[in-house]
Amino acid sequence: MKWFFSEKHRLHDANLEVWAGHPSPSTEVAARADTIAELLRGDASFTEASPHAHGIDPITAIHDPRMVAWLATAWEETRPFSETREIIPDTIRHVSLVEGLGEQPESMNSPLGRLGYWCFDTMTPIVEGTYEAALSAVDVALSALDELDAIGKATYALCRPPGHHAGRAMIGGFCYFNNAAVVANAMIERGAKRVGVLDVDVHHGNGTQQIFYQRSDVVYASLHGDPDRFFPYFTGWLHETGVGAGAGFNKNVPLATGCGDDEYLASLDETLEYLDECGVEQLVVSLGVDTYALDPLSDLSISRRAFHQMGSAIAARGLPLVVVQEGGYDQADLAYNVQSFLRGIAQLDPKPEPEERDPSSLSKQHL
Repeated sequence: MKWFFSEKHRLHDANLEVWAGHPSPSTEVAARADTIAELLRGDASFTEASPHAHGIDPITAIHDPRMVAWLATAWEETRPFSETREIIPDTIRHVSLVEGLGEQPESMNSPLGRLGYWCFDTMTPIVEGTYEAALSAVDVALSALDELDAIGKATYALCRPPGHHAGRAMIGGFCYFNNAAVVANAMIERGAKRVGVLDVDVHHGNGTQQIFYQRSDVVYASLHGDPDRFFPYFTGWLHETGVGAGAGFNKNVPLATGCGDDEYLASLDETLEYLDECGVEQLVVSLGVDTYALDPLSDLSISRRAFHQMGSAIAARGLPLVVVQEGGYDQADLAYNVQSFLRGIAQLDPKPEPEERDPSSLSKQHL
């Protein structure tokens, strides 16, 4: 299997984020991508390739061009307001803030106003290299699609920053541009009649769902921790099935605390059947391995071996697919879990794994 990676991801090198009002070390760090790349380079079944530039047109095809233009200059224009290397909004445009006030400006003149207009949380810092890193992540994803077009088999995009929380006109959840959505939309533009996005990250991909919620040509299906417990809290419910032309083409599967391998794999099979029934021709997989039992952001009980079974079940559908990296924050086993999933996709036997750690020795950070 060919996989794509850009060293430019390290340009997004934030040290700080804010969770529940508390400044904390960054969760989404460069070491995540680097440790995956290092392990895959040692596996002869995988071949690394470099991405090439695709410009911003595939990005503005799904994201508001004004947001894209803002992100390009956001760090520079807000830099005077921060004493740290990171820029984080202090005021976010809540819908009730302007409720009943009639038509409002779409973006404030204040740089801090713009920051709070386009970003929906305090965990998505912007640093000097964020925009270029986000562009490179999209190029990684689209280069994997280019390879898929050439060979018709599965490819892997080791994207960082991740993307599935980024919506049409917002950033958040560590995400700036929605890499998976860019690929899905490009598949349609290149001739596919119906594409599926299968999201297996432990957090609901609110951005991907929003982008395609009124469309029937891209089907979004997500297995994730119940919104009653998990970020982003306000999306990912069973009743969200699409509207207008997209009615019936959106599926959410909220998972209970402690969900284990058997329950998860059964839900995955049902979701794959749903995608089959929708008639998808190509597939994008938003791969988050933060469902793992030892992940600091998870309360599920998915074992390492289950990731190989997930990949095998998806591959058995026989669809051309691009796997796009999303979350996964257990540094010790992150790369092994990704490798296991990809070997399942490639229909290869799993590699021997290091001994699993004791979950009781770990503290959970935040969900």
